[in-house]
Amino acid sequence: MDMSDAVIVKSSRLKSQVWNDFDRVKKGDTCVAICRHCKKKLSGSSTSGTSHLRNHLIRCQRRSNHGISQYSSAREKRKESTLAIVNFNLDQDQKKDDALNLVNIKFEQDQLKDETVNSGNSNFDQRRSRFDLARMIIIHGYPLGMVEHVGFRVFVKNLQPLFELVTINRVEADCIEIYDKEKQKMNEMLDKLPGKISLSADLWTAVNGAEYLCLTASYIDDSWQLRRRILNFIVLDTSQTEDMLSEAIMTCLMDWDIDRKLFSMTLDCCSASDNIAVRIVERLSQNRFLYCNGQLFDIRCATNVINIVVQDALGAISEIVNKIRDSLRYIRSSQAVQAKFNEMAKEVGIQSQKSLSIDNPLQWKSTYAMLEAALEFRDVFTLLQENDRAYAISLSDVEWERATTVTSYLKLFVEIITVFSKCKHPTANIYFPELCDVKLRLIEWCKNSDEHISSLALRMRSKFDEYWEKCSLALAVATMLDPRFKLKLVEYYYPQIYGSTAKGRIADVFQGVKALFDEHSICSPLASDDQVAWQVGGGPLCLPSTAKDSRDRLMGFDKFLHEHSQGDGAKSDLDKYLEEPLFPRNIDFNILNWWKVHTPRYPILSMMARNVLCIPMSKVPQELAFHNTGRVLDRDWSSLNPATVQALVCSQDWIRSELES
Repeated sequence: MDMSDAVIVKSSRLKSQVWNDFDRVKKGDTCVAICRHCKKKLSGSSTSGTSHLRNHLIRCQRRSNHGISQYSSAREKRKESTLAIVNFNLDQDQKKDDALNLVNIKFEQDQLKDETVNSGNSNFDQRRSRFDLARMIIIHGYPLGMVEHVGFRVFVKNLQPLFELVTINRVEADCIEIYDKEKQKMNEMLDKLPGKISLSADLWTAVNGAEYLCLTASYIDDSWQLRRRILNFIVLDTSQTEDMLSEAIMTCLMDWDIDRKLFSMTLDCCSASDNIAVRIVERLSQNRFLYCNGQLFDIRCATNVINIVVQDALGAISEIVNKIRDSLRYIRSSQAVQAKFNEMAKEVGIQSQKSLSIDNPLQWKSTYAMLEAALEFRDVFTLLQENDRAYAISLSDVEWERATTVTSYLKLFVEIITVFSKCKHPTANIYFPELCDVKLRLIEWCKNSDEHISSLALRMRSKFDEYWEKCSLALAVATMLDPRFKLKLVEYYYPQIYGSTAKGRIADVFQGVKALFDEHSICSPLASDDQVAWQVGGGPLCLPSTAKDSRDRLMGFDKFLHEHSQGDGAKSDLDKYLEEPLFPRNIDFNILNWWKVHTPRYPILSMMARNVLCIPMSKVPQELAFHNTGRVLDRDWSSLNPATVQALVCSQDWIRSELES
């Protein structure tokens, strides 16, 4: 627009502070607002309001900081003079009508034009804002009741007067609607997955004592990324038997239509888990949904079994641990005692950098740190005992030696769990060497000359061996699919673990690998050994129920063809993979990227890798890896209807995961 003959309009009607930064220029019947800082031209019509001008000033790069602060303070003063609040009470338990006691929420006519969104420039969308609010509550775990908190309502009313404040019931309904839409998206995604799904089950406790079962799906998507998504969060009846629990899990699987896609299930190490796993295997085996007759289905959490043996270890020296805690409390009881202790440390020549601090009994890693530090000051504690009559706590040499031995055990377990928890979603291949080390150390610890320690080691070994018998095959298969190790790592560890019977154990692992590969070969929709038709058409062949009987009758024929094709001299994926040299080991190795790149070379074996590597060998989240307690639902959500709790927990997980991706 040519502004050569335009004139600047000076008017006493321009009350808004925004005109301190704009010139209102008129040419003919058109009014333009020109920024005094960057000279940008915007609408200056009286019908356009000033919101767009204020937004420009916030973004204007050439505007001085002084101008911004001056404008902000002026606007804040004008805002404050508009709203008078009496009896401002933030008591969350007060009723809505009492809590929101606002007087004179009144906007003068000219201010209303200035403060609200002008319909000529932008349309305010009440429904979208409502759902933005519901999503915010879901993502951040806020209490639903915040929508009726007085502070929130005042903030929203001042920020956007057009927004119609909502009730708890309204925002709850919005959250449920978001959950329904997100669940539909999750359903469609699971239906298109190229591989199988592994499930893990966790118990959560609500503040009110209710228990929830959380079912989480693990899978590798079509871009070879490992994903974990919560599928269900259902309230449990404490009177439910294992049979009822397994039935509830099956109902969830069928609701998602993934019972035919299930590869494995990870549970805690307890007898109740045995019964649940057996019942689910029986149900799924009836329809031949499980590979290898379910041998790889029942998985127990590796972190859970480590935590169980750790509690045995700490329980065996509980009196010693309590004495050390009491000793530290005494040392920290006064500055004089602390100074005396430090002086004695200098006398005996201790220059440890470790700090003596009392542990948190709910986090066993902190107990380990307390013991490790105390052991370095062992001689100082002995000296304090000899020279301070008020210090009545005494640890014998035998007790110190036992504390030393158990602390060395705890050190190994800290290192092992640190490996498990260093990444958010570890693949199944990382666990085998770590747990083999645990197995070997337990064998060694059982030979300790101290009967107290050897009996402890036997108890720990017994519990670990129950886990090992269930999971060693799955662990070995997963490490075989690591191109840096293949079967060589099994051949290295098994002679140390099994001695003279190692050869037979190694053969069992190979037979398990071969059987799993053969089943993937039979189910593979490959047109030929060099074509990867499943990448186009989806995962392993799943015919509709009308063709199921026909497929069952011809499965033997498929196996016959497969065996004879191998006998004719054609090498399988598995043969080629095992014959080739090991891939060099390096820190930055990404096993999923490796299989993504090598899928064309090993089309069938890559299907097997996709299904095995996503098994959650450990299901404990990073932040709870060293905790002695389970997961707890927060106070605000604990009081809600179970259906609402499920909607909030699941949709929170899905939305957060999508944002992270």
